Amino acid sequence: MENEKTLGKTSAQLISKLYDENRTIFKINHAQKILGKSYSSTVDLLRDLVKRRIIIRLKAGKYLIIPQEIGSGMGYVGNWYIAAKEVINSPQYYIAFYSAMNYWGMLTQPLLKIFIATPKRQVVPREMKGKMIFVTVKENTIWGIKEEWIERKEKIRITDIEKTIIDCLTFPQYCGGITEIAKGIWIVKEKIDQKKLLSYLKRQKKNVVVKRLGYLLEILNIGEPDIYFELKKYVKDRYDLLDPTLSFKRINKNNWRLVDNVGQKQIKDLVRF
Repeated sequence: MENEKTLGKTSAQLISKLYDENRTIFKINHAQKILGKSYSSTVDLLRDLVKRRIIIRLKAGKYLIIPQEIGSGMGYVGNWYIAAKEVINSPQYYIAFYSAMNYWGMLTQPLLKIFIATPKRQVVPREMKGKMIFVTVKENTIWGIKEEWIERKEKIRITDIEKTIIDCLTFPQYCGGITEIAKGIWIVKEKIDQKKLLSYLKRQKKNVVVKRLGYLLEILNIGEPDIYFELKKYVKDRYDLLDPTLSFKRINKNNWRLVDNVGQKQIKDLVRF
């Protein structure tokens, strides 16, 4: 039986030329230009290459070459960050939440899916379901974004460390919960710009986020005395859940008016504090 990754003359011409151009992600019209074939013939060829796992379809009209050494290529999307950039339709997109934590070295486990924030509602392409999560955000929350070189010729938009922390504390469901965020903060504690973090909190204007951060910093014994003084100003009468991804239960008392449904001991144990 012929190996499913054996390339015919036409397929080899296409893949070889794309590699020569350092173009592992390409569109139908570019493949058509290389091959000099009709649009329908090119689409048929690409469909066959997808079936044989030579390439994968990122979304309608856009494909990614699977390196031959990968094997079957099941689940392969290349560089997660570049794949996200190529799939999303909004120039205001940014890599966020769990994926931003991964980029800044705040995780202790591999990235299995990528989270992309966008002000423009978009449906995840069928091929990327389970691999990409699109989170719709308001335009006035898009700040604290950096452009980072991810490869020699590719930049991505991603939240900086401080905005990543704030976003994760705002939406713990996109970050693995409060314990995952606590571990991430502990890992990058020396890199956090506390003045920037405080200015971001004032801009965010969400008391619950301030309280979650203050409580975690206190448990982890991170932060200058001044930052606690400033954060305490946001503690009002209302009580909020520390981790909204978990059920309601009160484990530890605190003066941040948070219902601690995680437990200080668990947080400290997880970061080996």
